[in-house]
Amino acid sequence: MTEARRLALPDFCASGNVLAVLVIVSITALLLTISTEQFALGFWTELARNALFLVWIGLLGSALLCALRASLARLHVAVASALVLALMAALVAAVSEAAWQLGAGDLLEMDMLAELLPRDHVPFLLRNVAVGQLVTGLALRYFYVSQQWRLNVEIQARARVRALQARIRPHFLYNSLNTIAQLTRTEPARAEEAIQDLADLFRANLSEKRGEITLKEELEVARIYQRIEQLRLGERLRVNWQVQDLPMRALVPSLTVQPLLENAIGHGIEQLPEGGEVLVQGDVDGDIIVLQVRNPMPFDSATPGRGGHGLALENIRERLTLMYGPRAQVTASRQGDEFVVWLRFPHRESARGELITELG
Repeated sequence: MTEARRLALPDFCASGNVLAVLVIVSITALLLTISTEQFALGFWTELARNALFLVWIGLLGSALLCALRASLARLHVAVASALVLALMAALVAAVSEAAWQLGAGDLLEMDMLAELLPRDHVPFLLRNVAVGQLVTGLALRYFYVSQQWRLNVEIQARARVRALQARIRPHFLYNSLNTIAQLTRTEPARAEEAIQDLADLFRANLSEKRGEITLKEELEVARIYQRIEQLRLGERLRVNWQVQDLPMRALVPSLTVQPLLENAIGHGIEQLPEGGEVLVQGDVDGDIIVLQVRNPMPFDSATPGRGGHGLALENIRERLTLMYGPRAQVTASRQGDEFVVWLRFPHRESARGELITELG
């Protein structure tokens, strides 16, 4: 069953979502109290009664959906929605019946507390179940629309990844093959290494299964690209890797650093007769990973980030935001005769347990 046909519920086991439920039921209690034309017990007493009842509904409903979330996620959206509506109706009816029985019994000796509890049995039950079904139905619709929006964003991101994967520049391939052809006559061992590097680069760029990878893997792909370009540009290309302080198990979307290095070489180093140095530097600020790619540029060169090469920056920005939310940032600007791209995103490590050595 595809993800689009499953019901996406928030994780009600998380404290943040439970707090959100409590805020929602408190606002709902206030709105229900305000909508009442007459306050038989006074405004604050009515508000206390509504809030007390809805808080119990919210807490018990969150606990129920927390326990059943995994099972509901495997069902078709229509079946899961109907089941959630039925469960919430039963829960509201049970809590309402318990409240009525408490108010109708002789367990309460305090007159004021007894006044908070209902006296009209059937209307009380029917009204509460109806309101509960309405609120639950609206919530399910909201969750479904949010799920569809997120799926559309992910589909667009994947399409942009495929476009980025497919855009390996033809002249890069031609130049690489010409360089390898020359090496086969003079340095066959280096030619063999270059062919292997080119194969590894294409395998990494064209793989359909590389969504989230470790920072170590991404940096390795970027260094493969550097080695291939080094054969063509020679001493004109210098890359200063200052990444020894980075956590190599940290997760990033694939094709994050390599396209930035490609832009730095293609729009910076390659345009300068004397070449130059690309700085790839990384650090950790608290729980935020900070990466910068800095390269020299000709003064008459257009600012990267516009035109075809802007696709890489926009794609990286979208995928980091999709993966890490608003805490991920991508900024790019020209500073004098240099162009600098900054990546900032939370440090989240791979769950895999193998030892990953850092790049030098």
